[in-house]
Amino acid sequence: MLEYNLPRYLPSAEELPDSDETPVDNELQELIPGLLKAILLILWSERMDWLFAIDMGIYYHPDKPPIVPNGFLSLGVERFYDEELRPSYVLWDENVVPIFVLEVVSQNYRKEYTTKLDEYAALGVLYYVIYSSRRRRKPHLEVHKLVNGKYELQEENPVWLPEIGLGIGCERGNYCGVTREWMYWYDGQGQRYLTPAEQVKQETQRAQQEAQRAQKAEERVQQLTEQLRALGIDPDNLG
Repeated sequence: MLEYNLPRYLPSAEELPDSDETPVDNELQELIPGLLKAILLILWSERMDWLFAIDMGIYYHPDKPPIVPNGFLSLGVERFYDEELRPSYVLWDENVVPIFVLEVVSQNYRKEYTTKLDEYAALGVLYYVIYSSRRRRKPHLEVHKLVNGKYELQEENPVWLPEIGLGIGCERGNYCGVTREWMYWYDGQGQRYLTPAEQVKQETQRAQQEAQRAQKAEERVQQLTEQLRALGIDPDNLG
């Protein structure tokens, strides 16, 4: 758990700024965490003990500016506590440090591989994930796990995150009509979970296949009925 000295009287999330009015640098910083959240909304649709936030400030001290990752996941918190949802994530109210933080590197490098490593380690974030599609000689995806107060790079793709019960990795796919490398969640066998659009397509194909099977079965019954009548047998009177 995070250890730090706080004032006696603390503001609530509603009293703290919920935006620094700083726009994201590019669409990927919104779409990549957005895809991860969209998949979780399907996988964990029955669960109400998690939060995946995008570009939401994490307050760790009332007199200091929040840290604003591109995305983060907290477990063991209320999915939402009223219809207004959270304006920000206040550690002294939530009492849960995010277990997973994502930074998507843009053209404007913001010390994702240096200063932010120390910041998230100090907060006690278990998994710090960095993604940059512009890297040429190093992996696009880096997953760092906090071990004894320091981050250790996990080499696999995807990387299994046992404390979350999911894997995280990247591969080429299509999302929002764009074919490129995307980040996905994976199961324990390394199979990626489908995007919402892929799930709809799969369910549509399954429904079409069921309809085709039902049609073929009906056609077969009709053929048998005609054959019985040709033999002088009334199928309606068969007991």
